[in-house]
Amino acid sequence: MIGRGNLFDGIGESTSDAGEGERFEALLRCGSTRIERIVSNGHCSPEGFWYEQEEPEWVLVVSGSARLRLKDPDEVVELGPGHWLFIPAMRRHRVDATSAEEPTVWLAVWPGPMEEGMVNDPEFPEQG
Repeated sequence: MIGRGNLFDGIGESTSDAGEGERFEALLRCGSTRIERIVSNGHCSPEGFWYEQEEPEWVLVVSGSARLRLKDPDEVVELGPGHWLFIPAMRRHRVDATSAEEPTVWLAVWPGPMEEGMVNDPEFPEQG
């Protein structure tokens, strides 16, 4: 069986029922790997809230924009269309803001356990 869809289908639908201005949609689950589409409309993490996930996460902003804050070390990352970010397991992070003018569409991948050096090594250079 094959699966298919369009990342932009239903983007204009309200996210108010999802709470916090975001909507999550699972696109693929295979073993420990998960891929989701996230649609944000002016979303930010609640005051004082930090994600601290047990698995690594790779996010790509497809449209819109986002500002993430990471801890240890402290960093602020601005993401626009085409920008991606790899967040290692247990790295505290939060969403400071997403675009209020247009939906921010994310593609989020949780790849499962990873080996050291799989990201940002000479075979996979860091993108700016």
